[in-house]
Amino acid sequence: MTTTPRDETTPPDDATRLRATADFVRQQDTTTLLPLLLPGLDGPELRALADHCHFAHAALLLLPPDEATLRAQLAACALDPDTAQHPSVVVRDRLAHRHGLDPAALDVRILRPPVTGPAGEPRLVEVFTLTVPPGSALAHLAAHERAHEHEAHLALEVTRPDPLVLRGLCDLLTRHGAAPDGGGYNPHEDGTVLYFTAPADAEAGYRRIELYVPGDHRPALAAHLHDSRAHQPAETLLRLMTGAWTTQALAVSAELKLPDVLDTTTATAPDTLARATGTHPQSLATLLRYLAMLGAVTETPDGFRLTELGALLRTDTPGSMRPLALMYGGPFYESFGHLAHTVRTGQTAFDHLFGENHFDHFARDPELAELFDRSMAASSRMFEPLPAHPVLTAAAQAPAPATVVDVAGGNGELLGRILAAHPRLRGVLLERPHAVEAARRLLDAAGTGERCAYRAGDFADVPAGGDVYVLSRVLHDWDDERCREILRHCARAMPAHADLLIVERVLPADGSPSLATAWDLHMMCNVGGRERRADHYAHLLADAGLHLAGRSPLPLGATVLHARRAVIPAPAQGPAPDPVTATGR
Repeated sequence: MTTTPRDETTPPDDATRLRATADFVRQQDTTTLLPLLLPGLDGPELRALADHCHFAHAALLLLPPDEATLRAQLAACALDPDTAQHPSVVVRDRLAHRHGLDPAALDVRILRPPVTGPAGEPRLVEVFTLTVPPGSALAHLAAHERAHEHEAHLALEVTRPDPLVLRGLCDLLTRHGAAPDGGGYNPHEDGTVLYFTAPADAEAGYRRIELYVPGDHRPALAAHLHDSRAHQPAETLLRLMTGAWTTQALAVSAELKLPDVLDTTTATAPDTLARATGTHPQSLATLLRYLAMLGAVTETPDGFRLTELGALLRTDTPGSMRPLALMYGGPFYESFGHLAHTVRTGQTAFDHLFGENHFDHFARDPELAELFDRSMAASSRMFEPLPAHPVLTAAAQAPAPATVVDVAGGNGELLGRILAAHPRLRGVLLERPHAVEAARRLLDAAGTGERCAYRAGDFADVPAGGDVYVLSRVLHDWDDERCREILRHCARAMPAHADLLIVERVLPADGSPSLATAWDLHMMCNVGGRERRADHYAHLLADAGLHLAGRSPLPLGATVLHARRAVIPAPAQGPAPDPVTATGR
């Protein structure tokens, strides 16, 4: 079996390494290679792995002195020297991290000349290249990389990718000794790579395994990178400790309206962006490189391009999350600096810092009040499935027009979605006076205002006679006693047939990772509230004479809890009278 040399005292030259890699790709069969790569893999697991992925290529990093030398080396191995070259973001960033260099200073390219396998199947030799002329400052990098072969790997391409398959394949690889070892998404070719370190007893001659997945699979990538960092505790801790930098980078990007002047298809030079945003060019370039690491922008030779993620910070994007970035990077960022006060005393850090709770603080500042309301609306994606909830669908199909009462409904974003989805429904929105006016403007603009009534007031003013009541992101603002009070106000207003829908982030019962756990800390520090488990909500509902009838998931880690009036058992009856004695016969 041909393998890539890796233990010689003097590293082989690029031409020898390239020939060994090309021969390996041409000779190997998937089903015989997999057990060599993952010792102990056999039977059903081998068939499962072979059914979902196949050996696609082997890769190496070449460091030629110039383009002509690279072309000659390719031709000598019967590889097409005219194969198209593209930027390699993942390997560029790995090299920069490994050698403490600026990624922008490394022009790493990737080309994939085709070859055929032993049965004539199409395969590739994946060649990463970084030109290192004689006397270059990168000479030490070239010597180190040739000696250690960090980027040499075997690639298994997933044939029918979906989240469940990817999770299963990753679990199978780790179960047989492969360790998660980074990865990334390459927008230039729309492909996701998940790297693993091969088991120590692997016999395939390669230290690294790549799981290549066509398309953008960043949720799976995020889970994989989380697993990778678990094997590097010091680096993981360092990344966690610098999370504040991420918050501020995104908030500053939003404040400068940087996403508004970036394009999603054409790259823009940093100097041009600096002029458009009124910023210092070199400083803005540094921010942009950090945003590229976060996936908010993509760096190209011509400048920077906005990604789908970064576009969510545009001011004109439907459902823009820009207000959230400004809120989390503004008042709530400041109060999080006093988290220790909350943990020591149990007092809300926001109140300690600003001298009043956030509702009163924002109410006294019209700009902050508007930002807060817009930040609440910015999470409206969690509402998208809610209008199709069976309770609302049934209400919309009732013989007589039904009424939905949105209690503390903010700027009317949720109620507007419900009314737009169900033209026969009517709405009532209860809120503070300034929020009522904002909701009136929003619903009128959406064409649903004529079916909505408005009431300015507090929880004690919950309108009676509705068919469906909605409490969206309200209960997590308050302690248990206040929650019971709010629920009792709702229960008193609800007719016997009415339903209550509660939208909250619900803490997992098993301690698994969840956005609710993060928001629990946020609510404690900034609001004085908390997130709760489903059984906790069930107890609060029971205290108000309601019962939890069901729950279903919503986007962004939210849940809709369905509650109804508690059924009071009828009093026990005595035994039925004997029909004979009852008639006196």
